[in-house]
Amino acid sequence: MTQPDVSVIIGAYEAMPYLVECLASVEAQTIGPGRLEVIAVDDGSTDGTGECLEEFAARAPMTVTVIRQENSGGPSGPRNVGLGKAAGRYVFFLDADDRLGPEALERMVAMADRNQTDVVLGRVEGVNRSAPKSMWGRTLDRTDVFSSNIKFTLSAQKLFRREFLERHGMRFDESLWTGEDALFTMEAYLRANGVSVIADYTCYYLVGREDGKHVTKTGGYVRRFDSARALMKLIADFLPPGERRDQLMVRPFLVTLLPQFGPKFLKESEEVRRHKLELAKPLTDGYWTEGVARRLKVEERLRLHLVAEGRADLLLDVLKFLKAKKQAPAVLEDKGRRLYLVYPHFRGAAGLPDSLYLAEPREARAFEGYREPSPTFLRRAVRKARRIVRGVRRPGGKRPAAA
Repeated sequence: MTQPDVSVIIGAYEAMPYLVECLASVEAQTIGPGRLEVIAVDDGSTDGTGECLEEFAARAPMTVTVIRQENSGGPSGPRNVGLGKAAGRYVFFLDADDRLGPEALERMVAMADRNQTDVVLGRVEGVNRSAPKSMWGRTLDRTDVFSSNIKFTLSAQKLFRREFLERHGMRFDESLWTGEDALFTMEAYLRANGVSVIADYTCYYLVGREDGKHVTKTGGYVRRFDSARALMKLIADFLPPGERRDQLMVRPFLVTLLPQFGPKFLKESEEVRRHKLELAKPLTDGYWTEGVARRLKVEERLRLHLVAEGRADLLLDVLKFLKAKKQAPAVLEDKGRRLYLVYPHFRGAAGLPDSLYLAEPREARAFEGYREPSPTFLRRAVRKARRIVRGVRRPGGKRPAAA
């Protein structure tokens, strides 16, 4: 048999009736049935999912392999089983309640072949749920995780070169109950010789289930900390301390850790609050840096700083302010070049540093009166700081006064 271009791996658990449209979207692929295979793993469903897959296999024009197994407890097991059976040059992981755009696989395989990239991202659109947006600004033949916003889409629904995955022995971590796809995809980004982005065609429709059983909504808060810990460790294992590590650490801090300290924290018991801070401490001790902090908005930075300091009392004040949906007043200084947002405890008795409240230009631009420092001004400021630090003589032979 001719090797298929792409193996579509579907892990399915209690997927009815969404599975019907999912399979129809595979059958409608313009790449043609001769260029793809489907490997579907029924993970112990009791709602007719397995029977639906077998009926599809009996009539579908492409090769379909159906594997039925006892429930594994999460999506990693079925994906790993499917990956072990795959024969295609590429693999695509399709969730059983989602669906593909008709030209998705044809476009993604062509993109990977043309650019010899190991991972291809196709534009995602949400159906009755939100979907990532920041990485779809334009189509990119070749990019990487440092030069784009792809770090904010770490779901598994992407095209991966199978030889690349096998060469590095990559599989999904079955010990994680949530965030296993983030770990897998971030590793792929970091190992890949290049990543392509298709932004001008919707390749994937992320479907919100009316029954609320989507896997990302399940699991207790401890599992979220497990996920954050695993992703932070992976990034640290690949990258030494510095700008590049900080750039990627933004993702687990912002997407996984910070939501645990949102308005919901106000309603939780003292015991749960204390436990969350205990779980967060090794993560903030190990990876919370100035480089991560300055990449965040003021309220995000402020909350995570208070988490890092274990200051639940101050954090509660900030969360009450946020829950009230108030706009933090702005204070302009240095002829409008510095803009502080006055969230609780700004220049108060708690002694929090002003730098926590200083808005970066991307946030400050929204406020009237803010003057973004020009590159020339910034260069002069940097040179001046260096002269002071190094004690370099000024013109005329005088040294700068000691601080």
